[in-house]
Amino acid sequence: SATSMSSAIINNRLQELVKLFKGRTEKVKEKLIDPDVTSDEESPTAFKLVSDAALVPPPGEEPSEDEHYCEMLCCTFKHQPWLSHLKNYRFPSSIDPLTNLMYVLWLFFVVMAWNWNCWLIPVRWAFPYQTPANIHCWLLVDYICDLIYLLDILVFQTRLQFVQGGDVITDKKAMKMNYLQSQRFKMDVVSLLPLDFFYFRVGVNPLLRFPRCLKYMAFFEFNNRLEAILSKAYIYRVIRTTAYLLYSLHVNSCLYYWASAYEGLGSTTWVYDGEGNSYIRCYYWAVKTLITIGGLPDPKTLFEIVFQLLNYFMGVFAFSVMIGQMRDVVGAATAGQTYYRSCMDSTIKYMNFYRIPKTVQNRVKTWYEYTWHSQGMLDESELLVQLPDKMRLDIAIDVNYNIVSKVALFQGCDRQMIFDMLKRLRSVVYLPNDYVCKKGEIGREMYIIQAGQVQVLGGPNGKTVLVTLKAGSVFGEISLLAAGGGNRRTANVVAHGFANLFILDKKDLNEILVHYPESQKLLRKKAKKMLKNNSKPRDGKGVPGESLIIPPRPETPKLFQAALAATGRLRGKGPLAQLRWRLKELKAMEA
Repeated sequence: SATSMSSAIINNRLQELVKLFKGRTEKVKEKLIDPDVTSDEESPTAFKLVSDAALVPPPGEEPSEDEHYCEMLCCTFKHQPWLSHLKNYRFPSSIDPLTNLMYVLWLFFVVMAWNWNCWLIPVRWAFPYQTPANIHCWLLVDYICDLIYLLDILVFQTRLQFVQGGDVITDKKAMKMNYLQSQRFKMDVVSLLPLDFFYFRVGVNPLLRFPRCLKYMAFFEFNNRLEAILSKAYIYRVIRTTAYLLYSLHVNSCLYYWASAYEGLGSTTWVYDGEGNSYIRCYYWAVKTLITIGGLPDPKTLFEIVFQLLNYFMGVFAFSVMIGQMRDVVGAATAGQTYYRSCMDSTIKYMNFYRIPKTVQNRVKTWYEYTWHSQGMLDESELLVQLPDKMRLDIAIDVNYNIVSKVALFQGCDRQMIFDMLKRLRSVVYLPNDYVCKKGEIGREMYIIQAGQVQVLGGPNGKTVLVTLKAGSVFGEISLLAAGGGNRRTANVVAHGFANLFILDKKDLNEILVHYPESQKLLRKKAKKMLKNNSKPRDGKGVPGESLIIPPRPETPKLFQAALAATGRLRGKGPLAQLRWRLKELKAMEA
């Protein structure tokens, strides 16, 4: 019956809820036993049970054709097909022009329409490619471009957010007024002047569509937005500069065909003779003229001479501008490589001046090459120092937070303290077989392995590999808080291959802990506990247990013990007796 089905569903939900409460209880017990353990999970509430039951269709009723149910985990919820989502889509009331990729995609279509007008209007005006047989195809594409222009004015430009007095304005009326009062609105209106009505009097003349080329602001805005999202923007800059050169040659070829038609095709040796593909022949002539290659026939008439002189002047100017712009683009693309080569050359010159051994020079060169090829820069801090403090923190969280939050020493600490600590991390690259730290030295840093591997060495000869630490591992964290001699390294750590490590200095951590006293107490408590665990003696088989933070005190040499015993038999007489008394006094002072 319907009642039994409903009760069965409720019983299943109650059993699942009981399981959730049991798991929560176990976690609470662990929290009471070890206060350092934290949990971000929320307790299940009765609202979940009610919502789960509400999402289930009533017993005895089948879902209709327009309703769809999906089961995930213990819940049954209603969802709508993708077609209904598409129907319910609402265009955004405001658009962020800096980050909205949909707006960048729309600018792409606007720029394509603008390029159609800029490239095809001169061709249709000069060359006999527009005929009564294909005029309907040209007009169809023309009016599609006009429709794109109109949609850009009515739909997109009136919804663009802008900044006024430091505030981002998203009000519809304010955004519309901002666009209507801008210079871009005036140019957009001029670009859509309906000069096409003159077709009824003068025929379909492509020059009447010349105002469509005035929508150039959309082109430059698209360039800025596209360069902001591309990882290698210099490639697009090179392509764009090449397109500038090709377009200038394109316009010149159209002008040459018009001049040839004005003089008469084949009338002189200078004009186009009308043979072959007219556009390719005229484009070839334009290339030879603008690049000033030479080998052109001499102009005969005054019109041809003036036209050729103007072409030479414009060619020299345009070609020099293109070369200068291309130089700037390539220079900006290789600025980092140039800086790297300059630093490396200066370092090599310095080492040669002071006659540094070749082995050391080779290691320095290897460090430069690996650091540059692995991270694209020599010092990451030079890049991040230009950013505001909040942005540096966001980048540090994305790069390092997942690793640092897993360090046992920092679990349970203030979240903001960990954020402050992330900003103090610095990246260091170690070459193969470089010592990261040596046994017995004072530890002042903690290390986090970002890439590569390091090996912990020990044993009688100090060359036995005890363990290999990989990316994401942390070591040396106890030295940051150890006191009373417990901050000495207990083993040698060597880079196995190239290793990129993040380092946190003890000084930086102490500066941070001043502002977080509760976290400081917790860290010192954990450090004492870890020091106690690490100071366990060796087991009966002589196998070392945990690493000793404080090494055991060496035994007194047997010869010295015999001398002390002899001094005792002499009843305290002689220099050895005085030495023995002095040692006892030193022990008392140490105690």
